[in-house]
Amino acid sequence: MACCGRGLCCQCCCSEGDTSTPEELTILGETREDEDEILPRKDYESLDYDRCINEPFLEVLEGLDNKKARKYEAIKWILVFAIGVSTGLTGLFVDFFVRLFTQLKFSLVGQSVEECSESGCLALSLLELLALNVMFVFISSVLVLVEPVAAGSGIPEIKSYLNGVKIPGIVRLRTFICKVTGVLFAVAGGLFVGKEGPMIHSGAIVGAGLPQFQSITFKKIRFHFPYFRSDRDKRDFVSAGAAAGVAAAFGAPIGGTLFSLEEGSSFWNQALTWKVLFCSMSATFTLNFFRSGINFNKWGSFQLPGLLNFGEFKCVDGDKTCHLWTAVDLAFFVLMGVAGGLLGALFNCINKRLAKYRMRNVHPKARFIRVLESLLVCMVTTLVIFVASVTLGECRDLVSPNNNTSTQCLQVSSKTFFCVNSTIRRFFCYNNTYNDMATLFFNPQEVAIHQLFHQNATFSPVTLSLFFVLYFFLSCWTYGVSVPSGLFVPSLLCGASLGRLVANVLKINFHMQIYSGTFALIGAAAFLGGVVRMTISLTVILIESTNEITYGLPIMITLMSRPGPLSSFTVTPLLEWETEVEMDKLTASDIMVSNLTYVYPHTRIQSLVSILRTTVYHAFPVVTENRDNEKEFMKGNILISNNIKFKKSSVLTRAGEQRRRCQSMKSYPSSELRNVCAEQTAVEPAEEGQDILQQMLERRHVPYPNLYPDQSPSEEWSMEERFRPLTFHGLILRSQLVNLLIRGVCYAENQSSASQPRLSHSEMTEDYPRFPDIHDLDLALLNPRMIVDVTPYMNPCPYTVSPNTRVSQVFNLFRTMGLRHLPVVNAVGEIVGIITRHNLTHEFLVAKLRQHYITI
Repeated sequence: MACCGRGLCCQCCCSEGDTSTPEELTILGETREDEDEILPRKDYESLDYDRCINEPFLEVLEGLDNKKARKYEAIKWILVFAIGVSTGLTGLFVDFFVRLFTQLKFSLVGQSVEECSESGCLALSLLELLALNVMFVFISSVLVLVEPVAAGSGIPEIKSYLNGVKIPGIVRLRTFICKVTGVLFAVAGGLFVGKEGPMIHSGAIVGAGLPQFQSITFKKIRFHFPYFRSDRDKRDFVSAGAAAGVAAAFGAPIGGTLFSLEEGSSFWNQALTWKVLFCSMSATFTLNFFRSGINFNKWGSFQLPGLLNFGEFKCVDGDKTCHLWTAVDLAFFVLMGVAGGLLGALFNCINKRLAKYRMRNVHPKARFIRVLESLLVCMVTTLVIFVASVTLGECRDLVSPNNNTSTQCLQVSSKTFFCVNSTIRRFFCYNNTYNDMATLFFNPQEVAIHQLFHQNATFSPVTLSLFFVLYFFLSCWTYGVSVPSGLFVPSLLCGASLGRLVANVLKINFHMQIYSGTFALIGAAAFLGGVVRMTISLTVILIESTNEITYGLPIMITLMSRPGPLSSFTVTPLLEWETEVEMDKLTASDIMVSNLTYVYPHTRIQSLVSILRTTVYHAFPVVTENRDNEKEFMKGNILISNNIKFKKSSVLTRAGEQRRRCQSMKSYPSSELRNVCAEQTAVEPAEEGQDILQQMLERRHVPYPNLYPDQSPSEEWSMEERFRPLTFHGLILRSQLVNLLIRGVCYAENQSSASQPRLSHSEMTEDYPRFPDIHDLDLALLNPRMIVDVTPYMNPCPYTVSPNTRVSQVFNLFRTMGLRHLPVVNAVGEIVGIITRHNLTHEFLVAKLRQHYITI
């Protein structure tokens, strides 16, 4: 089966058993109907993080001195600080209302249950809980209908953005509003989701929007601020915002910085590290300042660094037999790491199948079906919580204040017992006993985690087992419905219950002297690491959250014990840190795209419009035909003749491109364009059985007619003249070409290119980040015979590689420099192909390596 690649995706171009490419079918006159249509606009574009060193940029650079550079850097630091403070305030807003709604709900329903008898008004209590949860989840789901990108945690989308994939609406203000408001209602509605994951997305949106001083959603929010109007600068602020989100969620500024480094970007700018850390610190202490002041009425104190605080792990005073962990415990931690990795992989596998099912059966239907699914999950979850709390819980003895280890709850030892008693649930348990299942289910998730970490009271092994099973499957089902949802807290709660279960078994059956809270923490780390596949940043986040450096080794060993092959369950389209050793059997010529769509330095408007309307590529090589090497080209010079196979293989594709472009010209309002197309397509049909390649080579026109005015095609051109090597001069982006067309940057045939209007750098970037689309261009206003000189606006010095460069070298250059397009140029400056991110993904490299072995 032959397949063609477009942008980041590899789309299958032919049906099973059909070995003809679309271009061959085009020549034979057997194209399908969809090939005759203009290609759809490209929604998922590639972000370009390489600087475009063109003439407008150089003009700005020449006017830059040390004073202006220091001003530029100072503005950047101020914006980084503002991003951190704004992210912290966002976390404060979410936390305040989640606590308010949750406490209101649990106090109302809990009091109703306590006042009921087992045969009395429990049905009324259940209806009250259902009504509140359904109302909250309905609001959250409707907000997602307003902005669908707000669903989920947003972490995969932000990782994709930082890795160069532009997802529409992912960092818009409307997404931010729906995300922040929706997640607080989703958590308050009793769904098994967390608010910490969406904090990362929210911080990234703040980082993307604040330095722009404008909004696409609200047009009136627009200030003249010409700085930082490029993908490269915006990426740095998004990285800082994402790190600030992690810091605000867990009170872990260093962990947030490492998260952006390890999980966010495929590359890292060393100068960015200090700014990201400063932004994370700003977010943490802003949230800490306000939360501590509001909760304890002690303004200026810092006691609550993050939304999720694990508390202080500490043995009971005077208990000399107590140790947080021992060397013997490390063996159990390794086993728990393996089990957590397996369970995390199972979680991902089930959730992946659910996601595919939703994409096939839920998303194509009416939008309100997604709301109904969210309400169904809410009602099932509420019913399970209520029934399990009332019927499956066991009555356990209350803990005396002397034996309680939860002294961190209020940080005041005299009030510790009150804090513990305020979170336990009796639910038909009397005589100083409490319902252990209801205590876990009828509390906010952060409180339940705190109890599993620090509550010295026993939880029944049966209760812990049921709680883990129910939470595992319900959270797996919930993650993916149309509400903003995080996965960190549900994963931590699942793992903590599993770790606490292991501790209970070891204590009861083996009479081991262990600290239950440590096992709960290790279980949480093991399961969360198995789900999110993080190691370095997760270790630091958990250490900072616990404020206990001695847990560094156990947590690291646990996460490193995760089985390596399980990574296949969570394959992402992001570039790995390095390629496998075996991939060095491939070279750049093996993985590059040789069927190029290119423009000449001087190109007619008719051709530019046709190219832009019939392709989805984000950048185009600027080339000229190499006439000086015609003789060497035919003699077989090894440095030049290596182009022959690439040129012959691209003949059919170029013919197909011409046919699609002519089809698109038929709909143009300009009659001159339609006439040009009619003249070019008047070709005699090929005789039956004639060789396809030879038929194309004998045609008396070139794929891009009159692209280069000074070298127009001639009837006397030979086959070699038509497909002579292409000298590479630079790269020009799609957005730049559209901008030139819209602003009328062109000159007439009888004029010099010096008469063409010149655009400044500010004019080139004025519409960032929402550049005009070629489909919105009024073609009737364009003169198709006018010529555009693209040389002042192209990047004349992009990174390039030789066709013989090994894949590991290509990969390192691509990843380190944050590239999106890497031209492959031979020894005499002729372009033979181009490499994009798609060509460096693991799946693509494996397929190419398999072809390499078959060829051998």
